[in-house]
Amino acid sequence: MLNKILLFIPMYNCEKQIVRVLKQVDCEILKYIKEVIVINNRSTDNGENAAIEYCKTTPELPIKILRNDENYGLGGSHKVAFQYAINNGYDYIIVLHGDDQGRIADFIPLIESGEYEKHDCCLGARFMKGSKLIGYNKLRIWGNYGFNLLFSMIVHKSVKDLGSGLNMYKVDTLKSLYFMKYPDTLYFNDLMILASCYYKQDLYFYPISWREEDQISNNKLWSFSCALLKMLWNYVKDKKKYIEQDMRIKVIEEYTAQVIYEQGETR
Repeated sequence: MLNKILLFIPMYNCEKQIVRVLKQVDCEILKYIKEVIVINNRSTDNGENAAIEYCKTTPELPIKILRNDENYGLGGSHKVAFQYAINNGYDYIIVLHGDDQGRIADFIPLIESGEYEKHDCCLGARFMKGSKLIGYNKLRIWGNYGFNLLFSMIVHKSVKDLGSGLNMYKVDTLKSLYFMKYPDTLYFNDLMILASCYYKQDLYFYPISWREEDQISNNKLWSFSCALLKMLWNYVKDKKKYIEQDMRIKVIEEYTAQVIYEQGETR
């Protein structure tokens, strides 16, 4: 029996890139993907309309475009998507960021071989043997190597990437909703890795290609580095207390979004 796989594309001010990302979802990808959801986190550009206009030219694409009821942040958009996957009976969810840095085609061998079924999380890695980086700042490369090493030492597991934006999760591991307490910020993925190690989930890092062209990074290197160090320090002090507490600045009872466009039948 084939697994039911959802593709989730978070979008925030990706007008220049979102159509390129949607074009990645070709007939080869659709052999494995049952449905695509694009979640617009209240973008201030014209990305939403660009996505809709492209979809109209590709009627065979089974897709829904959702708009968050508030700007929840990247982590909040993940929460909307994870809840959607749980509510709609999906077995796996793939996350592909809407800024066109990653290639979902890199995951085809992982899916074709069935390797993904052996793990709770398959995380795309930009900094391991077999990966390929295009246009990536050298300072950031070495910074990532450093933090990957630091995380590895603390969780006692080889961590190859803290958050590439191309990841795959087994939905069963999300049903406890443990992730709801984590920050709605860009740090969400880093907390997910710590939590996966704490809950003894099976993590598998997989080499991918990654490029930076016309994307605009929302990461501020210094502040992001300080936040990661603080995160690790809190984990070391008392990992149970840290991982199980509510870390959100603003507690949101329910992360909701509205479907603003849909087409195609899920197969």
